[in-house]
Amino acid sequence: MVAIINTGKSIRRAFQYNENKLRDGAAILLTIQNCPFNKELSTERLRLKMLEATVALRSDVAVNAVHISLNFSPKEFLSNEKMESIAKDYMDRIGFGNQPYFVYRHQDAGHDHCHIVTTNITLDGSRISLHHLGRLKSEPARIAIEQQYGLIKADDYKQTLLDFKPVVASKVVYGKTETKRAIANVLVQIIDQYRFTSIAELNAVLNLYNVHAETGEQGSRLSRFNGIKYTVVDKDGNPIGVPLKASLFHKKPTRRTLETLFVKNDVIRQKYKNRIQNSVNFLLKTKQPKSLEELIKLLHREDIRPIPRQNKDGLIYGLTYVDLKTKCVFNGSALGKQYSAKAILSAIHLKPDFVNESNEHSSLSVSSGISTIADMQDNVAGDRSHFTPDERSLMELLTRYEYVASGVPYDWRKKKKKRKRR
Repeated sequence: MVAIINTGKSIRRAFQYNENKLRDGAAILLTIQNCPFNKELSTERLRLKMLEATVALRSDVAVNAVHISLNFSPKEFLSNEKMESIAKDYMDRIGFGNQPYFVYRHQDAGHDHCHIVTTNITLDGSRISLHHLGRLKSEPARIAIEQQYGLIKADDYKQTLLDFKPVVASKVVYGKTETKRAIANVLVQIIDQYRFTSIAELNAVLNLYNVHAETGEQGSRLSRFNGIKYTVVDKDGNPIGVPLKASLFHKKPTRRTLETLFVKNDVIRQKYKNRIQNSVNFLLKTKQPKSLEELIKLLHREDIRPIPRQNKDGLIYGLTYVDLKTKCVFNGSALGKQYSAKAILSAIHLKPDFVNESNEHSSLSVSSGISTIADMQDNVAGDRSHFTPDERSLMELLTRYEYVASGVPYDWRKKKKKRKRR
């Protein structure tokens, strides 16, 4: 079992996240604890009122929302009764057994898990300390519960994370579901499960589900203030509807939050480079694809999604690889120069007719009826093995390295021994 504790300043936000799942049929309410009403007689309004009334007892406490998720191995299938019992036991062990709380069982992922919404403000107006709650109370509780209920241990669970099927996030269709809720469902799974080190790499995955992270053009207000917005896009990548600020979503996937993940993700994903490299090398050597589309089709069979990066004119200037099995995302340059757009196109004998060395921003183009990334992914059967560039191209643009986080997170750095004073 893996327990994840999130704390915040808005009890309503954590509550509504789970109630939206409940309303959409993606979750069920397992139990209500320490409230003057039972599950059968409660309503959404009554449940929220109970939490807000409790929080109001200490208006001076800023961080008053506690949102916990208990996650179990994909190999385990728990009954509602057993999951409810585990949730109650866990809350007792971490000191929240007498708090009003609601347990929701979510049914929209590839593994059993439940969410618990509560507050650290007690009914008598005192406050439960959240300092080191995970290390001091949650970890011992998790270990004891694993032993008591015969669950797969957390270490074993971490090893099976890579066996997950691709995220259970459906493509967002504008107008079918509330836009904010639909985008949030995609974000919560992509950001938690995939290893990316830049906004471009994040977008490579989000675009598969008709969502796009927008950082604004250079000099724009959004760019100057280091902001980010999320919007629904169509199959051609065109935005639909009104973009939503990152701060509006539950986990607040802001630039600052994402940049923290970039460094950690880069360390984690390093050991999974070989799978993509070996797959590309093997297919180029044995299958000898005649076109980029053919190579993409072959890699799809290996659960690898090569995403051509194109400018507004449809010119290809790079490749991003999304590995659905290891859930890692790499720009071609991060894998090595031989996996960049230039090298791959050269390997399958797609070469530009001419190069304009004076133009630093021109790109390589496959102008054989392919105008968008969506066309290249959807129409992979044709053989388009020649170039007719509309613009002159500079190879440097295709081979240059983009930003790759290379720092080591503070917690993982080797600690230096302090010198003793004499």
